[in-house]
Amino acid sequence: MRFIDAAAVHAALPFTHLIPTLRQAFATPCQVPLRHTHAVDERFTSLIMPAWTARHYGVKVINIAPGNAALGLPGLHASYLLHDAATGVPLALLDGDAITARRTVAASALAASYLAREDAQHLLVVGAGRLARLLPAAFSAVRPIRRVTVWARSAPQATALAASLREDGFDALAAHDLATACAGADIVSCATLATSPVVQGAWLAPGSHLDLIGSFSPQMVEADDACFAGAGVWVDTPEALQKSGDLLGPLARGVFRADDVRGTLADLVTGAAQGRRAESERTVFKAVGTALEDLAAAVAVFEAEATRRP
Repeated sequence: MRFIDAAAVHAALPFTHLIPTLRQAFATPCQVPLRHTHAVDERFTSLIMPAWTARHYGVKVINIAPGNAALGLPGLHASYLLHDAATGVPLALLDGDAITARRTVAASALAASYLAREDAQHLLVVGAGRLARLLPAAFSAVRPIRRVTVWARSAPQATALAASLREDGFDALAAHDLATACAGADIVSCATLATSPVVQGAWLAPGSHLDLIGSFSPQMVEADDACFAGAGVWVDTPEALQKSGDLLGPLARGVFRADDVRGTLADLVTGAAQGRRAESERTVFKAVGTALEDLAAAVAVFEAEATRRP
């Protein structure tokens, strides 16, 4: 069994390769049971996410501990175990944090390739963590991003991330007022662990695209009801309607109905659902993540490593 670290995972998954890989994965048969969610003595939440195809079977264990920030630790830790689907033989243990981060932002970019305006140039990143750092590169693979604004609850963290992005070649600045930043952005991508709304729909510009990737449980919320009112709404999988506080709240309050959701990523990829319908339309993509993405990314890394090794 191979052990593949974070550096190797990142190197094997450039977004120009990973996004098409996910596009193909969402159009290919794959068994994805509902994730198991366990509260571990109220210290952290552990998700167990299996998926398999005819060739590969994989399981990700991901532990989320929001309180880790106070300890100076990341809030998310994950590992991924890939097996041969015919024999059950373990093939590789991969760094699950890297797998999760790259596939999450790649899925957002994949959705944006159907939902964001083709001329979208200004990206607002809400958050300054591991996912936020990768978002500009991912969106730049599908849209002509020229300007990146960063906002976070911690102004120093936002400033530091903007500086890091400038080193990567982006025209990036930290924002001090989120409402103003939202009003000027073509794409707003939220990657936080918020439990109350961060972005308000009244701030969003006509024709903008809102990407919500932080909330993965009923207790987590990044957007207020107005973000969904009058907008075209898509989800990564139907499971989002059962898991995300961003959706459960507005659904319960009658802001929109489950039937109003226009489709999933698989629907967009296969053409079963139409993406953006007009330049002035405001669009929303809500993702909670799916084990299909993890499996597709892990297999891509494993195959890339196999070609490199003697």
